[in-house]
Amino acid sequence: MKGSLIIVGFFIVGVIVGLRHWMPETDALGNISYLTLCALMFCVGISVGHNTTVLKSIRTLDKRYMLLPVMTITGTLAGCAVAALLLPHRSMTDCLAVGSDFGYYSLSSIFITQYRGPELGTVALLANILREIITLLGAPLLVRYFGRLAPITVGGATTMDTTLPIITQTSGNDFIIVSIFHGFIVDFSVPFLVTFFCSF
Repeated sequence: MKGSLIIVGFFIVGVIVGLRHWMPETDALGNISYLTLCALMFCVGISVGHNTTVLKSIRTLDKRYMLLPVMTITGTLAGCAVAALLLPHRSMTDCLAVGSDFGYYSLSSIFITQYRGPELGTVALLANILREIITLLGAPLLVRYFGRLAPITVGGATTMDTTLPIITQTSGNDFIIVSIFHGFIVDFSVPFLVTFFCSF
């Protein structure tokens, strides 16, 4: 829990720095974020490489875990359909488009802004950031009350990158491969699902 609070603390400090304009606006900031993410993935790769039992577990991965991304996608879209019934000012396809981002805000928010305008694009961005923050902050509680797969399903497309360290820490090294596989499949589905729902 302490690690999650530190991560979210850095996010809040970043928001404050951005709002106060304490750093000059430049395209280099996007490159810094990308390079930081690459460094994070490099460190996770080192930890996976050092743990040979994890690498061997790819071959012996329980086939039921292959259904986890399908369950995440189905559950998220079902939740968005219910939310659409409670939001009469939003169409069903708007809600499904926002939900089918699965936390992949760098790509999906751009798609939604292009198809449906900046207002819904901003909603999608905030929903995706919220999903990631809930995973980062709530992973220990999710594991305690719902099991070790819960942070992976909540993390959506982020489980192969930004939320992988906290998932590894709370769910255990046994779920690194499951998390990466889950994130990859969900991530791959985003551009297809978002454009599909935005086309109506």
